[in-house]
Amino acid sequence: MKYSISKGTIVRTIMVFIVIINIVLEKLGLDIINTNESAVAGIVEVIIEVGSIIASWWYNNSYTELARKADRFFAACKDLEKTEN
Repeated sequence: MKYSISKGTIVRTIMVFIVIINIVLEKLGLDIINTNESAVAGIVEVIIEVGSIIASWWYNNSYTELARKADRFFAACKDLEKTEN
C-alpha cells in the first residue's frame, strides 16, 4: 500500500509549527514570523517540485559503483534473454 500525504496536510502542519514558533517568539518579546497560508503553500510546492526533479535525476543515473554493476548485470540479462529467444 502506497501512502501519500497531500500538499494541504503539509501546509497545515507547517502553519501549526509557525503558530507555535510565533507564540514562543511573542512571549520572548521577539519579532514574530509574518506569513500566510498561500505563501507557505507556494514554498511547499516549490520544495516538492525540486525534490521530485532531483529524485528522478538521481534514480535515473548510476552514480555509485554498485549502481553501475547493477546496470552491467541488467544488460547481461537482457543479452542472455535475446540469445535464448
